Amino acid sequence: MKHEIAPVYDGKSKILILGSFPSEASRKQGFFYGHPNNRFWRVLSAVLEEPVPQTVAEKREMLLKNGVALWDVIGSCEVDGSADSSIKDASPNDLSPILSGSGVRAVYLNGRLAFSLYEKHAAPDLPYFYLPSTSPANAAYSLDRLVAGWSVIRCML
Repeated sequence: MKHEIAPVYDGKSKILILGSFPSEASRKQGFFYGHPNNRFWRVLSAVLEEPVPQTVAEKREMLLKNGVALWDVIGSCEVDGSADSSIKDASPNDLSPILSGSGVRAVYLNGRLAFSLYEKHAAPDLPYFYLPSTSPANAAYSLDRLVAGWSVIRCML
């Protein structure tokens, strides 16, 4: 399956957040973190001290206004449903257009799979950091604990 959601970034982007691969809900919606139980938008909103965006346009606006680029590590893979554990034969996205067309100076990886695949396939000469997954499968992390973990992105914005 090919990744069909375009990255969000502009020349003012300072950090790049990468997930693994869009969930079924995200693929259906045509935008990142579309499943209502994924805590990405609530966590990022809290960290950026912004209202939680509801529409795709509001989500895109919040990202760009705050210097955040967003995409996924995986460009194509075999996946059964939405679970990262079902991903096989992953090939990376080409991050060079984002990195050359923006001011990104650090990369943050949402979850262990994104982090390990980034290290294996993509790691450019930029600092990169693991962030705890916002997926509902990461039930060990409360919303408050995720916000605390994700607050490290502020130092690069």
